[in-house]
Amino acid sequence: MNKPVSLRISRIVEEAEGVKTFYFRHHIEASPGQFLMVWLPGVDEKPVGVSYQDEASFAVTVRSVGPWSSRMHALEVGDILGIRGPYGSSFSLEGELIICVAGGYGAAPLAFLAEEAKKRGLEVDFVIGARDESKLLFRERLGSGGVNYLPATDDGSCGHHGFCTELLERRIQERSPDKVFAVGPEKMMKSVVTLCERYGIPVEVSLERYMKCGFGVCGQCCVDDSGFRMCKEGPVLDQEKLKKVKEFGEYRRDAAGNLVRF
Repeated sequence: MNKPVSLRISRIVEEAEGVKTFYFRHHIEASPGQFLMVWLPGVDEKPVGVSYQDEASFAVTVRSVGPWSSRMHALEVGDILGIRGPYGSSFSLEGELIICVAGGYGAAPLAFLAEEAKKRGLEVDFVIGARDESKLLFRERLGSGGVNYLPATDDGSCGHHGFCTELLERRIQERSPDKVFAVGPEKMMKSVVTLCERYGIPVEVSLERYMKCGFGVCGQCCVDDSGFRMCKEGPVLDQEKLKKVKEFGEYRRDAAGNLVRF
């Protein structure tokens, strides 16, 4: 998709409290991990990861956290949005068994990755962490697609009682995966990378930074010290690139460029 397009919403699915998936009947050629710039006329434009794709349609999943996303959640089937992209780097599938580690809303891009991995014949463990059972995303969708859905909840209401990284370490010891992919809170992703380094397993994560243009011109999403643009060289980074990002797991910058520690 080289030009911006205006598309009608064809379907809306309420995934959990405050999280909705918006489907569009339009073909794009995105790879798992890439994102689209979604323009809500009269409000703003924001980057959103692709959460679903087939030959005739695609979807993005949005959590209601501010003015733009709240207005998105008020939309109905048939409403029109502006879409441009896909942009950014993508995950690299390899091996026979992978583990996806999703922290809450981080499940959105990883659901797309897990389904693409199943199409290629890989076995997929999907470790997902949430505060409680009601916050778990894509449980039926991924389970029906043959993905091993492994929840961890803070209150123990579903699956492992505790952190998803505890569940990940157990699965690493039991299964020796070929590769791990993680999306979610940055402290969680840093723990995942540390675990994978301890066990010698390749890992990729998706780093979220404040983006404005989405295609590498404005420099808003550059990270220290490498200068990598998260809309261009990212958002997906492997271990070697992460070693050049000293702010990983430590801090980010807000819309005005001010440093915000995690």
